Amino acid sequence: MEINRELWDAIYRGNIDAVTRIVNEEVEAGVDVVEMMNTTMIPALREIGEDFSTGKVFIPEMLVGSRALQAGMDIIEPILVAGGSEPVARVGIGTVKGDLHDIGKNLVTIMLKGSGFEVEDLGVNCPIEAYEAAVGRGARVICLSALLSTTRDQMIPVIERFAGRDDVKIVVGGAAVTPNFARDIGADEYGSDASDAVRAVRAALGLAA
Repeated sequence: MEINRELWDAIYRGNIDAVTRIVNEEVEAGVDVVEMMNTTMIPALREIGEDFSTGKVFIPEMLVGSRALQAGMDIIEPILVAGGSEPVARVGIGTVKGDLHDIGKNLVTIMLKGSGFEVEDLGVNCPIEAYEAAVGRGARVICLSALLSTTRDQMIPVIERFAGRDDVKIVVGGAAVTPNFARDIGADEYGSDASDAVRAVRAALGLAA
């Protein structure tokens, strides 16, 4: 399936109305929504993520592009479920205890969903019990986010809680988190931004990028 350039551009520009219209038209025309997602929708947001990483675009552009993608995903997700499309894996994501910031977490959530993961958004200010519950519901990866240097240490007890378990991987990220900090606390992977978080989750699961 070729790239739908109109849809790609609408996602990149963050035009929610255009994305909604185009996706609905394609669904009504009977296109393969999995192909459309893989050839156009996910790559469009991935390009925004790459441009964000290199400083070509900034958080506002990343946010509107992510929201535009989500508008399209909201239309096709019921079709994927009805068609029995299997997610790559289940992921639980939350901002750590004491931290109420959610922009980064929300971006990662959308990126992961767009990349075929089933994502449970645990919200902000999450205690260890919230992550434990997500694992109990089948999460194979737990993503921890922290914006503040005063809250990033809350990642440590979560990592310690799941230490030694091969069935649970921990991915960390956020403005307060560095690669050295992630390594020092024993995280399985570190994501530098929303786009890189997808790579980190896949790497934690031993999947190709």
